[in-house]
Amino acid sequence: MSKEEQMKKDWKSELPPETYHVMREKGTERAYTGKYNDHKQDGKYLCAACKTELFDSSTKFESGSGWPSFHGPISNDNVKIEVDKSQGMIREEVQCSNCGGHLGHVFSDGPNPSGLRYCINSAALDFTEKQS
Repeated sequence: MSKEEQMKKDWKSELPPETYHVMREKGTERAYTGKYNDHKQDGKYLCAACKTELFDSSTKFESGSGWPSFHGPISNDNVKIEVDKSQGMIREEVQCSNCGGHLGHVFSDGPNPSGLRYCINSAALDFTEKQS
């Protein structure tokens, strides 16, 4: 078995099916179905695969898109952007910089201060509540 095949097998055994589909096969959950779309708690959103901190709840906003939206990551070092030419369009794919998992896409129609909308699949996220 090749290293790539072993990694695929490991991810498939560690991640729930929908999370595996989104993060390792670059899938997308249906709009308005994700557990974090209407989520309003204070805390941090983490990569569902490797637990890297990705987004703070203070950057989350209601975009009306059907997916959790953020105007910026906790650190630009925690995400990487790749050109995505799938589905007949050119978009900017957001990946976890630690494990390479697909998170969603970033668009330039977000609010200030960044003007960006990181449109992220709930299946690619975990959440840790802010401790008082």
